[in-house]
Amino acid sequence: MSDPNLPDIIYTKVDEAPELASFSLLPIIRSFASAAGVNVGLKDISLAGRILATFPEKLTDAQKQSDDLKDLGRIVKEPEANVIKLPNISASVPQLVAAVKELQSQGYDIPDYPDEPQTDEEKQVRARYDGIKGSAVNPVLREGNSDRRAAAAVKKYAMNNPHSMGDWSSSSKTRVAAMDGGDFFSNEVSTTLGGETTMKIEHEAADGTVTVLKDGLSFPAGAVVDATYMSAEALDDFLAREIEKTKEEGILFSLHMKATMMKVSDPIIFGHAVKMFLKPVFDKYGEELKAAGVNPNSGIKDLMARLDDTGKADEIRAEIDRVMKEERPPMYMVDSGKGITNLHVPSDVIIDASMPAVIRAGGKGWGPDDGQHDVVCAIPDNSYAPVYDETIKYFKETGALDPTTSGTVQNIGLMAQKAEEYGSHPTTFEIPADGTVRMVDGSGNVVHSHSVKAGDIWRSASARKAPIEDWVKLAIERQKAEGCEAIFWLDESRAHDAELIKYVKPILEEQGVADNFKIMAPREATRQTLETIRKGENSIAITGNVLRDYLTDLFPILELGTSAKMLSIVKLMNGGGLFETGAGGSAPKHVQQLQEQNHLRWDSLGEFCALAESLKFLADQRNNEKARILGEGVEAATQGVLDHDRSPSRKVGEPDNRDSHFWFALYWAEALAAQDKDADIAAHFKPIAEAMKSNADQITKELAEAQGQAVDLGGYYHPDIDKTAKVMRPSGTLNDLIG
Repeated sequence: MSDPNLPDIIYTKVDEAPELASFSLLPIIRSFASAAGVNVGLKDISLAGRILATFPEKLTDAQKQSDDLKDLGRIVKEPEANVIKLPNISASVPQLVAAVKELQSQGYDIPDYPDEPQTDEEKQVRARYDGIKGSAVNPVLREGNSDRRAAAAVKKYAMNNPHSMGDWSSSSKTRVAAMDGGDFFSNEVSTTLGGETTMKIEHEAADGTVTVLKDGLSFPAGAVVDATYMSAEALDDFLAREIEKTKEEGILFSLHMKATMMKVSDPIIFGHAVKMFLKPVFDKYGEELKAAGVNPNSGIKDLMARLDDTGKADEIRAEIDRVMKEERPPMYMVDSGKGITNLHVPSDVIIDASMPAVIRAGGKGWGPDDGQHDVVCAIPDNSYAPVYDETIKYFKETGALDPTTSGTVQNIGLMAQKAEEYGSHPTTFEIPADGTVRMVDGSGNVVHSHSVKAGDIWRSASARKAPIEDWVKLAIERQKAEGCEAIFWLDESRAHDAELIKYVKPILEEQGVADNFKIMAPREATRQTLETIRKGENSIAITGNVLRDYLTDLFPILELGTSAKMLSIVKLMNGGGLFETGAGGSAPKHVQQLQEQNHLRWDSLGEFCALAESLKFLADQRNNEKARILGEGVEAATQGVLDHDRSPSRKVGEPDNRDSHFWFALYWAEALAAQDKDADIAAHFKPIAEAMKSNADQITKELAEAQGQAVDLGGYYHPDIDKTAKVMRPSGTLNDLIG
């Protein structure tokens, strides 16, 4: 049954820079929306909010927080759902621990995160925290498939105002390195279920002991169910070879993966890389490091912080320094000025941000000498490494992409109902002992089976029939609307993709559109797509969940200079709409600059684009023509922000996020005052537009005067509302006009 109390639009409270920007932008949105009778609600899906909702037992009534993520998970299944979702933290363990400590310092009585739980109580606490970390939000909210593309105004602006691109040379030593066996790709098996099926995952050790790893799994008929594993031994051999080879080549070594979203598997892989890079240190001081609580999965930063507990801090620190300088290649740096390496913190390792940055820079990465150098990009699993490998090879041959003439790549992504790898966290395990892992159905039949060794990483993932069929139909709609090249990025030699192709081909043939689509493996699709956009033509990439995430950063960063400005529409399967606002990968640096200089360079263009689509969707959904006029006004305002170069500057003392919000509001008010479809709307906004315009100098002066000094937000993960509002709304003149 529909919820009569559901807000017309739900905005999301999130983390870091997007949340700071909301303190400035959301009051503007609510003020303007009220003129059309549109109410905008707010749901807290921030990391801190999720922690407080999970551990209410010892909180005061004033401190307790509702479980807004759970509530939103229900709402997105309602046909009236209309949600604007900003980027949230996909928390790594270090981020989770930092958020817990901050909340505790603010007086919230919540338990510590147990690194190595011993008691039943600690294990129960750890399990609850594990439900918060990583990609805990997106699988809950994404009850539909993804339609991501550059808004026309954004693409036009990027072509007329091209971002910088590094020069590519055919002699570049930059390359991608991936495992040649023993990875998830090579070990994958997959099947499509004939009927509704229950399953369990069990591990049988060499001595015959059977342990149930996961029970109570349930799949509907037609679900595609996969299983695979990565060999720890093969992973270590690969890392050892590539580290040595990179040293011989004299270039940087880097690791690229998704240690935040793939919250079980990738932190383990990350830990292997830390341990192999510092192998002489672990060989010599392994016992001392273990006793001090060092976990390689948490990175070099955490290791260094625990050295004082070893009793040999200076000795071990000297050995680390010696190994890094004498036995290892120079490391790709996240922040060379602060000595933060690619292996410092797992949450800094985000492949969909880091690989496009290297490619955009002409195959260069920052080294410890604060200079740019060629780099080896280690991507252990071969499932999607070929995409980046082929991209690098292509640009070595052809030179950099020209943003002034390139076409654009849209994406239709399969992600509904926890589709594919991002839904696999509860079914991913680090194997405790040599033996066999099996997926067994309710009748005792073995569906999938692998022989494994201790330390291997085993996982299962699935995609259900209804989301798959919806994904194909959405692709057909988009191709019909665009009339351009459309490619299903599916590899018939990969077990999972082969099962998807069995769905794709019959639907395309049944709809009579098979000739409008190609089915290509990711490597071949990469080259075809790059050749298409180099000619100034457009392409639609139709992909699974993880590849959707990678490509909707790769191509926008090459085309637009950023992925934060993409239009992202999730057509929810029960009729509602989820409007996402772009990426947040650089948000931590934005927050740091605000705290130190009171300058926020976060660009809210993604929020503007999502707001326009949300309002137009609401107009269709509720037959509210005033909402449509507001949405059209947002589009005009967004164009105005671009045309008049009102986007935030990176430098303190120049216009920032708050300035862009003011100009957005002014252009929005002017567009609404000038339109002739609704006289009441025009009359309402005419004096507002005139007041904003006549006070523009005073407003921008007040905004400028706020910059340059350090500010106290009262917290990073859980900022104080009043302090943050004061920082983000420093213009009294504008506040009086907005309310």
